[in-house]
Amino acid sequence: MEFGFVDCHCHISAREFEEDLAAVIQRTKEAGIKTLVSVTEEPGEFERVLQLQDRYSDLVAPCFGVHPLQVDGGSEQRSVKPQDLDAALPLFYQHRERLTAIGEIGLDFTPWCAPSQQDRDDQMNVFIKQLSIAKELDLPVNVHSRSAAKVTVSTMKDHGIRRALLHNFAGKPSVALEGVKAGYLFSFPPAVCRNQQVRNEPSNITLSCRYIAEIKGLSPETVQLITAQNAYRLFPKANKIHVQD
Repeated sequence: MEFGFVDCHCHISAREFEEDLAAVIQRTKEAGIKTLVSVTEEPGEFERVLQLQDRYSDLVAPCFGVHPLQVDGGSEQRSVKPQDLDAALPLFYQHRERLTAIGEIGLDFTPWCAPSQQDRDDQMNVFIKQLSIAKELDLPVNVHSRSAAKVTVSTMKDHGIRRALLHNFAGKPSVALEGVKAGYLFSFPPAVCRNQQVRNEPSNITLSCRYIAEIKGLSPETVQLITAQNAYRLFPKANKIHVQD
């Protein structure tokens, strides 16, 4: 297939896209994006992402995951608890053939989100359980890490994770290099160029591409090609949705 962009980490099944999804998808295709690796944050989103794959089978590559921060009803975030994973567990196995990765999972030790040691312990419990599922199902992981870079990378290494995408990584360069040595890849959202949009959407991938190209002294076309190749190497099942092309 002809390479286009691959969005390695998007939230196309989130509620904020419900009202104008068709327009978002249209802009996605116009931007030259061929694949959306679509992560989820809680079990209530799982069916939605599968429906999107049914609707856009040549575009959406679904992931299941329970995020380290959860929302109950309103907009207040709280640290994940082990019981938040209960509803998800059978679904990982039931839909294993359709999943591209396990994600969005990870650790978020931001003080106001995880103020207690119990919060951090609960997050670690949920993270490790999902890492184990990823290994069992032979799937890569799509990982969130905030205020927890070193422990996130070391936990993945300790549990034998070899295929991982670290999303919007904000740790020290030395910690990032530990991830590189372990074979992990890193994604760069439009925030890398301090874009001020309120809602991020896949078509903004062109902003990241141009910024990376400028920093590295490459053409945008080269960045597009290499990042797509890296993405399909990490997420091989995402490439299979194009077999019929």
